Amino acid sequence: MALKHEEVCFIGGEWVKSRHDHMLEDINPANGEVFAQAADASPDDIAQAALAAQTALDDRSWLGMDPLERGRTLGRLAQLLREHRDELADVMVEENGMPMNFAQWLEIPMAADVFDYFASLIPITGGRTLPFSLPGPQGDYLLMTLKEPIGVAGVITPWNFPLLMPSWKVAPALAAGCSVVLKPAPETPLTALALADLAQQAGIPDGVLNVVPGGDEAGRALVRHPQVPKIAFTGQTQTGIEVMSMAAPFLKRITLELGGKSPQVVFDDVDLDEVVSGALFGVYLYSGQVCQAGSRVLVQDTMYSQFVEKLTARAKALTLGSGKDVTTDLGPIISASQRERVLSYVEQGKKEGAVLMTGGKAVDRPGFFVEPTIFSDVKATMTIAQEEIFGPVLSVIPFHDEEEALALANGTRYGLAAGVWTRDVKRAMRVTRQIKAGTVWLNTYQILSPTAPFGGYKYSGIGRELGPDALEAYLETKTVIVDGNEQALAFF
Repeated sequence: MALKHEEVCFIGGEWVKSRHDHMLEDINPANGEVFAQAADASPDDIAQAALAAQTALDDRSWLGMDPLERGRTLGRLAQLLREHRDELADVMVEENGMPMNFAQWLEIPMAADVFDYFASLIPITGGRTLPFSLPGPQGDYLLMTLKEPIGVAGVITPWNFPLLMPSWKVAPALAAGCSVVLKPAPETPLTALALADLAQQAGIPDGVLNVVPGGDEAGRALVRHPQVPKIAFTGQTQTGIEVMSMAAPFLKRITLELGGKSPQVVFDDVDLDEVVSGALFGVYLYSGQVCQAGSRVLVQDTMYSQFVEKLTARAKALTLGSGKDVTTDLGPIISASQRERVLSYVEQGKKEGAVLMTGGKAVDRPGFFVEPTIFSDVKATMTIAQEEIFGPVLSVIPFHDEEEALALANGTRYGLAAGVWTRDVKRAMRVTRQIKAGTVWLNTYQILSPTAPFGGYKYSGIGRELGPDALEAYLETKTVIVDGNEQALAFF
């Protein structure tokens, strides 16, 4: 795998220089140092990539391929991701600071599994025959639907999972027969370019997958491009609203996976140590820079004090450090500006009266580190209980009974995910049915599968990633009605 493709875009199967003079600095968040430069794509680069993607659609180099061979090609890409795991992990750790163990044993294998899963769906992706109904005597009609790719898919992905998030979108798009223009986050361009390199090695035809690193200007150009009828975006809720607004004049198909302020509801019949461990994983995975992070832990008042005490002790024992150190529990925040944003929320929490139990400070070392932070005595109306922080900050909120727990769980504008911790099966199902969230975990958290649809209610997004629902997001349905009667229907 070649990882030397800095300062370029991957368009039409070729490594090409961006038409922008400005370059992106690739900064290692563990030490704050620039280790590479990358292209900052211009609108002209986006237009070139969209043209290459449309040309690949028109020549049917991908869609016209035998479905089983298309599946095998995506399978080869999955296998290449596994074979180049260590090289990919090195790039990812340097670009976004995630712990090496997480990159090697979770993100990269999960991305490979996503490509395998959607490869398996290609041979069974098609329409259906349906019963036909018409007033009066029933004649001989055949009703069927056909599935066709939407066209060029514009994919915009964040920095927190620089391989997994592209795979969630690129894999179903390619399985559906679309071509793709991928604009990765400006903080993590090299991982996306490595994916393009491996896709080419796997045999994906030129122009089917194009990668154009860039910032906001490139993103806006992609959303507004008239030859890109589908946009899939993962990022902040406010940015998602802007994407939807920009796409509206073109009536583009939109998938938005946005922010969250996800609750973990802890009832007093649980094993305390087990739930403390699960709650920590729920919020501190990748230093809390996860959209579904369980950053609000709602704890029944009968065990609240004991829970906070154990949670705080465990958080204090966590290790911060470079992702390259296998003993690291929490890596750095992605950037200096994001670190300052996280710390500003900490100050707001203290100002509004929450009790800081541990953490809350930047770490005096190179890089962008924030201590794992826990607030107790948090009220539901406080800023830290309502807004997505995207950092290692946990709010612990007491509740008295099931009714209050549900009111608190549903008491934000978000609805991405939730966790319920209880040994009472009936209560677990009652609460699950009433929580307004796209994913609910029972007695676990953060566990995902390529087969499980993922997305949000309310301000957490539109549509679903993963599972069969994701494939549908890249397909058009065409209805075909065939008249098989001896005499054609005639009204006039």
